[in-house]
Amino acid sequence: MTSSQSDSSLVKSAERTVRILETLAASPKRLSISELQELMGYPRSSLHALVRTLRELKWVEADDSGATFGVGPHALLSGTAYLDRDPALPHVYEALEDLRAEIGYTVHYARRDDGHVLYLGSRESRDAVRVVSRVGRRLPAHITALGQALLAELTPVEVDKVLPDDLVGFTEHSITDRDALHEEVSRVRDRGWALEREQGTVGVACVAAAVHYRIPATDAISCSMPADLATDAEVERVAGAVVRAAATLAGTLRRHGIR
Repeated sequence: MTSSQSDSSLVKSAERTVRILETLAASPKRLSISELQELMGYPRSSLHALVRTLRELKWVEADDSGATFGVGPHALLSGTAYLDRDPALPHVYEALEDLRAEIGYTVHYARRDDGHVLYLGSRESRDAVRVVSRVGRRLPAHITALGQALLAELTPVEVDKVLPDDLVGFTEHSITDRDALHEEVSRVRDRGWALEREQGTVGVACVAAAVHYRIPATDAISCSMPADLATDAEVERVAGAVVRAAATLAGTLRRHGIR
């Protein structure tokens, strides 16, 4: 094997390793080698070798039978390091606390990752029955208020470039038609904030606004509320608070030289 062929093989293995971790992280349950192969199309022998190595390094862990796999504890170390090293997040957490205190609902902070949003911070409402953090979750941008607020920072051509060909739906209210999505994103641009009702989760409505400390904005802040409480008047009240919080946070980040 020539040097260039060896380098190419190493790059392919590295890419496959990352894709395996991403696939396991995105799955709501542990996956078997057969399920991984079906999802990814990689040769079974290659999957076996890579998963075995990842297990040894604690990036992947197996169930008691050793037949199904999920991400391991060292994956958490890597994700935590990303959060710890982001200079914006200490200011974000303070802004989330202030916003939750003002409006009383659950609030989130996320960053656009191509056609998805990655949740970097959450504060649950004080009366939440169950506290389930979204930090680390990655959801399609087109069905979240956070994502729609950030897609509105792009041109229509740029929006098409970052989104997948097929727009998946999570509920019957999800926008899966590209023309309808462009119309919604245009309304967000004109209004200055995004609103989605039960597009990502049944029974939940969300309002979001971009945080303009970068051009175009990569981050946004949002509020989630029960859909039955999202009257026009309540949405307007919450939207005003979210927009103010986003503008205040953006000013704080710019003053600290964070880009």
